Amino acid sequence: MTRNVRTLVCAAAALVTAHAGDIQGHVVITQGLTKKRVTLPAYQLRGAPVYSQPKSQATIDELSRVAIYLDGPNLAPTKPLSAELKQQNRQFEPDILIVTVDSTISFPNADPIFHNVFSLSKIKQFDLGYYPAGQTRTVQFDKPGVVQVYCHLHPNMSAAVLVAPSAWYARPGADGNFRLSGIPAGEYQLVGWHKSAGLVRKQVEVPESGSAEVRLIIPLVEKQEDR
Repeated sequence: MTRNVRTLVCAAAALVTAHAGDIQGHVVITQGLTKKRVTLPAYQLRGAPVYSQPKSQATIDELSRVAIYLDGPNLAPTKPLSAELKQQNRQFEPDILIVTVDSTISFPNADPIFHNVFSLSKIKQFDLGYYPAGQTRTVQFDKPGVVQVYCHLHPNMSAAVLVAPSAWYARPGADGNFRLSGIPAGEYQLVGWHKSAGLVRKQVEVPESGSAEVRLIIPLVEKQEDR
């Protein structure tokens, strides 16, 4: 690459960085979305300590079941991640995991019993078979979207892997607020996903500097409120 070309590339990169804004968002949950379920009573796993679970869910934190990402042009290629989705206490931990495209997830079994991990989701279908405590299996997620994960041996076990198409993703705080920073100026789709309500999309224009303020209302209504 010649000196003049390098100069132009550096100048273009600096221009993109300079013309970058933020999204200051707030998630609004308008109604209860998750059905209360009766959980398993205390149980013991082959001599291990007894794990106790509440008999019912008194309250459900709907915001903890939300993930957010940005989709659209002018977004830099994502950097693949290495992440872990553990099988422990006969559940997946965490039950929602966000990674970028081409990331690899390990599914270690931390219980003293056999587990299995499988998915029938369109963007990624797999079945890792049965494997005992101390072993793990890995899967690479090469397409963006939501992948629902289950265990053949324990129907109550479920998790969701959200594969984001860009490096801009977040989980809302307890107050519903989130922030995405350093986004190249332009028009994008802000995508919110709730484990029960599914996907909600909203157009957002990111300024060359400063913040775009967005309210993301879940579940989807006929027309989202103005920004």
